[in-house]
Amino acid sequence: MIPLLMRSRRLLLVPFLFLVGATGGCKEAPWALWNAYATRFIDEQGRVIDPQGGNRTTSEGQSYALFFSLADNDRARFDQVLKWTQANLAGGNLGAHLPAWLWGKSKEGDWKTLDANPAADSDVWIAYSLLEAGRLWKNPAYTSLGRQMMAQIARHEVAELPGFGPMLMPGPTALFSHKNTWTVNPSYVPLFVFQRFAAVDPSGPWGAIATNIPRLLRESARHGFAMDWLDYVPSDGFYPAPAPGGAQPAAGQVKADPPPPVGSYDAIRVYLWAGMLDDSVSTRSDMIGALSGMGSYLGNHGAPPEKVSDQGIPMEQDGPVGFSGAVLPYLRAFPDAEKMAAQQRVRISAQFDPKSGLYGKDPAYYDQNLLLFATGFLDDRFRFGPRGELKVEWKQ
Repeated sequence: MIPLLMRSRRLLLVPFLFLVGATGGCKEAPWALWNAYATRFIDEQGRVIDPQGGNRTTSEGQSYALFFSLADNDRARFDQVLKWTQANLAGGNLGAHLPAWLWGKSKEGDWKTLDANPAADSDVWIAYSLLEAGRLWKNPAYTSLGRQMMAQIARHEVAELPGFGPMLMPGPTALFSHKNTWTVNPSYVPLFVFQRFAAVDPSGPWGAIATNIPRLLRESARHGFAMDWLDYVPSDGFYPAPAPGGAQPAAGQVKADPPPPVGSYDAIRVYLWAGMLDDSVSTRSDMIGALSGMGSYLGNHGAPPEKVSDQGIPMEQDGPVGFSGAVLPYLRAFPDAEKMAAQQRVRISAQFDPKSGLYGKDPAYYDQNLLLFATGFLDDRFRFGPRGELKVEWKQ
């Protein structure tokens, strides 16, 4: 029994170094998880590859890689990722074209854009990273490009919801407004991003969107859990909605009913974004309170659920390892959450693969991104200031 116990302790020790957070540990040490991620998922051109998605590339992956490169003070990789993104997703100019969300191998076997529509969550993260890169690296070209992207986002991806106010749409406004209904995604609107946009461009819609984000959560997380997708009906409010789109039926076949609304792989980011808000943000406790169902659930369960029904009922299946990372910043807001946070750390540590430096037997691209956000934040590699400004360890 003693050798087994010693082995268990040894297995847990190394990954815990990434998860203790805010301990004043090794300052400016190499970011091992980010380096392992880049080795596994980013090619020499700066393309982020999702192996479990048929080696596709999404604008989401490119946007997160830009942010983590900036947080790590890796300007060479930042420029590499930016160059590939502009050339392949934005027709050579992000200032004139919002990036296509999906690039990969076509049915004919060539590699190209598969869906030219932009995804607004990626667009705002790219614009944010460009703005902060311009400020932190003192490069006006980045700042200018970020501002141009903001102008496009405001023009194409912001809608006025009657009786509610301006809100970011998930993509081109026309695709997400139907008759008297608007579809939104609460994981697409990290409050700190819009606080920063409002500081940079006070005349834009950003301040109003930032004001509306806490209200969006209050009115939509009716059972204390975030949902992936929401429909807004004027005078009636927000309702859980199925994911838009879906496969079209073949000729002669009847279109299947859409899957029921859930809180799952999109919604898990809502807890992450809320948890990473600066403590001084007045609406932080309001937003955490709107999401209290997850905290209550974790008080009696060892992992976040993979799915939550539109009635606020968690499913039996545990979410993947990235979900445990995503809730760690969120759990900081609860005064008696030490035990819950420790359970998540143990779960994450148990899935660390020392050979790859990643998490999971078959490391998933999305899980690693959630863990990069969570551990980078908890280890003080980056934080978001009261006005959404990025604070990085390498500048301190």
